[in-house]
Amino acid sequence: MAVTLREVAERAGVSRSAVSRAFTPGASVAPATRARIERAAAELGYAPSALASALSTGRTRLIGLVATNFHNPVFLEVFDRFTRALQERGQRPLLVNLSGETDPAAPVALLRSYSVDAVIVASSTLPPGFAAAFRAAGLPTVHSFGRRSAAPEVHLAGIDNVACGRIAARTLAARGYRRVAFLGGPRAATSTEDRGHGFLSGAARQGLAATTSFAADYSFEAGRAEMRRLLAAGPPAEAYFCGDDVIAIGAMSALRDAGLDVPGDVGLLGVNDMEMAGWPLIGLTTIRQPVPEIIAASVDLALAAAEDPALPAEARLFPCRIVERATLRPLPGR
Repeated sequence: MAVTLREVAERAGVSRSAVSRAFTPGASVAPATRARIERAAAELGYAPSALASALSTGRTRLIGLVATNFHNPVFLEVFDRFTRALQERGQRPLLVNLSGETDPAAPVALLRSYSVDAVIVASSTLPPGFAAAFRAAGLPTVHSFGRRSAAPEVHLAGIDNVACGRIAARTLAARGYRRVAFLGGPRAATSTEDRGHGFLSGAARQGLAATTSFAADYSFEAGRAEMRRLLAAGPPAEAYFCGDDVIAIGAMSALRDAGLDVPGDVGLLGVNDMEMAGWPLIGLTTIRQPVPEIIAASVDLALAAAEDPALPAEARLFPCRIVERATLRPLPGR
């Protein structure tokens, strides 16, 4: 039988309410009393009930984590970091897999039914209105990897994808590429739109001839299929800025199958700096998105919003940087 709060109170010689306060974060308990209660709890093997705590405090410590695109390996890294970060803060992640869903109604209803304390929408492809639907339903919300906005509707943590595209254009120009291309992710994804817009405007500023094409998804298979289509249509560009690392790795596979060398014949530049990008057989030059910092900020914002749902929406944006590996020409003089 599970040890009860009453048994701990009797062993410690205190009231049941004192035991309850001792296991309630932020509650006032004299240090000596707390020590006596904790000693009694340890002796009896008592563990406080999360459900009972939720009933007494009105807080479930559940954080809804809404995500899509599970077939992209970078999101496995993201989910691992998110779940560990939440658990280290005493929270319990409740994962919702959108599986391509674009209507927020069902996940909103699901998370409301579980009385989550806050919601983190972890997606770089969904429009801002998707995350805003959770806040409109009364759920404190953070859009992680969301679209940059000067006046966000919900708390936001991520990068400026337009600036990321401009970094890509400057990077290719500095290495002497003149005929370049953007091989983006899904055309309707906000990250694709913003990275493509930044790249094209940056390419024009650098005097580069730039074209665009789009993979059907952020996946290896989609990147490989789109590069095969481009090669069948004519000579490739000198270098491609790809919508993310996994698309770039798929494109690399297609190029090598066609007998083309990377970077000898065609250069490739990715985005994210996922773990796989650094593997020796891949060695992808990429634009690092600071995922650990974004996740830490997202968790901080979610917990702050859970404490005070009236907090004004805040945007925390982080800079990107180039990670040099082996899929672009070296800079002149190196």
